[in-house]
Amino acid sequence: MTRTNRAIATLAMTGLAAIVVACGQQSADKPEAMVDSAPAAEAGPSLYAAAVASTARPETDRARDASRKPAAVLEFFGIEPGMTVLDMFTGSGYYAEIIASVVGDEGKVIAHSNEAYLGFVGDAFEERFGSGRLVNVEVLMAENNELTLVANSLDAIMLVLSFHDLYHDDPENGWPRIDGPAFLAELRKGLKPGGILAIIDHYAETGAPSDVGDTLHRIDPAIVKADMAAAGFVLDAESDMLRNPDDNLEVIVFDPDIRGKTDRFVMRYRKPE
Repeated sequence: MTRTNRAIATLAMTGLAAIVVACGQQSADKPEAMVDSAPAAEAGPSLYAAAVASTARPETDRARDASRKPAAVLEFFGIEPGMTVLDMFTGSGYYAEIIASVVGDEGKVIAHSNEAYLGFVGDAFEERFGSGRLVNVEVLMAENNELTLVANSLDAIMLVLSFHDLYHDDPENGWPRIDGPAFLAELRKGLKPGGILAIIDHYAETGAPSDVGDTLHRIDPAIVKADMAAAGFVLDAESDMLRNPDDNLEVIVFDPDIRGKTDRFVMRYRKPE
């Protein structure tokens, strides 16, 4: 059994790694490494900056902050103390940890993953979630096309650098093609009325077909807008904060010359009241 599989088995035994798994109650004495997840009662620029500046965050995360601008991103999306937030396809959990600080003790983060993503991020998932140091984070394991959410239970859903994966098709490596309309319908079901669906993804060239989501791992924002409108979401706002004009949009996002520095769009959607 690999380290990652041992970590998932451990999470399952403690009630964390099932289809929405309940996290244990916070003990009175926090471990020193635990993220301080009790920010001020009201959201504001200092709240997001403080979450990003936390000394409990790994150095590998800090190295990604300059290009990701997480404080500005989470303020734009309106993530606030007390919220319940689903970090869909959490990857290594970069955003899950910061959001845990922002939502605080009265809030909750649900960090979703599946076997394909676990294989992609390697030990990083175990290192972040395996010790229980993020006390207000639950782990949700669900394979493609098996996601089930509690209706009207979420204040926000983060979908970071993964909308294009709705068009990725690689069943031999554990990624069967996602039923996009059914997936978005499930996200809409899980959100509370007025809830936020936050999307960040890599720009593709204007007019690029959806299959560049499979080849270059990019997507034309027009496709996202059409899919989201068809699913019943309302576009609330867009931001250019993660634009990079030096990305020519023609190479795969994993190319060493552009990885971590791609031109990205930022969209905030809402489920109608």
